[in-house]
Amino acid sequence: MKNRILIILVFLLLPLFNTLAQDKNTKVVLITLDGLRWQDLFTGADSLLVSNTEYVQDTIDLKEKFWKESPIARREALMPFFWTEVAKMGQIHGNRMLGSKVDLTNEMWFSYPGYNEILTGKADDARIDSNDKTPNPNTTILEIANNDQKYKGKVAAFGSWDVFPFIVNEERSGVPVNAGFELAQENDLSEREIFLNEMQPKVPSPWSTVRLDAFTHYYALEKMKKDHPKLVYIAYGETDDFAHDGDYDAYLQSAHATDTMINELWNFTQSDPFYKKNTLFIITTDHGRGTDPLETWKGHGSDVKGAGSVWMVLFGKDVSPKGEVKQQEQLYSDQVAPTVLKMLGLNVDPNQIKGKPLDISKK
Repeated sequence: MKNRILIILVFLLLPLFNTLAQDKNTKVVLITLDGLRWQDLFTGADSLLVSNTEYVQDTIDLKEKFWKESPIARREALMPFFWTEVAKMGQIHGNRMLGSKVDLTNEMWFSYPGYNEILTGKADDARIDSNDKTPNPNTTILEIANNDQKYKGKVAAFGSWDVFPFIVNEERSGVPVNAGFELAQENDLSEREIFLNEMQPKVPSPWSTVRLDAFTHYYALEKMKKDHPKLVYIAYGETDDFAHDGDYDAYLQSAHATDTMINELWNFTQSDPFYKKNTLFIITTDHGRGTDPLETWKGHGSDVKGAGSVWMVLFGKDVSPKGEVKQQEQLYSDQVAPTVLKMLGLNVDPNQIKGKPLDISKK
């Protein structure tokens, strides 16, 4: 009799257990800012560049917006969401002046190798040695998740650079990638997506292979509102391209705008029942840039000193609020992929992934 009652109770409570289990399912938003220097993130506008007429058209205007006497004030002016909100609730790694180091493990120090390392958890210098539009032979975490029944059809990627469909290997992985100048293709487009599709061809980009980040951002945000993917990758690209152009004014403006857009994503996830209190944000960059000689801030690659030095920001679900890390540590970009898999409850294959998951909840 007792066994029958127990069985009945189990069946009655099963829907509740399933609901609770669903509530515990972590969602991940992985974001990259192409080529944003750790120096600018941690100290704000560069004193050697902000007044340099070779790289800034209107130095007075730029200084009014971003120049402050202290590095702390400058970085808050540049990226206020990171430094007034994320610093309180999350972790910011990579201030090498304080002993916190984040480095690439690939030796190329440019974009495709950097993104491959972030998304696969392992450098592949033998095969990923250019930015050519070659389908990635390696399996990204997006593909791993999309091959799991729990996440099938709930993975999406968005990028400003038109090489991302190849980096993610869209054809093989089955992961939808909206990148470059692609339009939203679904049958059930929202009004905002229809508007973006109308606007994007009419707004010229300064570059032939990279669209403006606002389009990448709002395509991603609309997808999250409409379809609620569990794993989203968003790759902003303007900072790198403005830097290559030698336009420090636009480089800073873009970093500031991206900070605002990430704030918008965070606010949305905390207002939407599907994502609220259940979403982990991981933000990093594919490579660094130079500082000495000064002109190397425009570039990167293995011949640019310091271009392998990067940074990492984490906040949201299960992240211990360490703020800016002010202690000796050594992290690597190949740790991003296994951390995402671990948080999603997916297996980390040591034969495929070299990096070790970050212990983000450790105080």
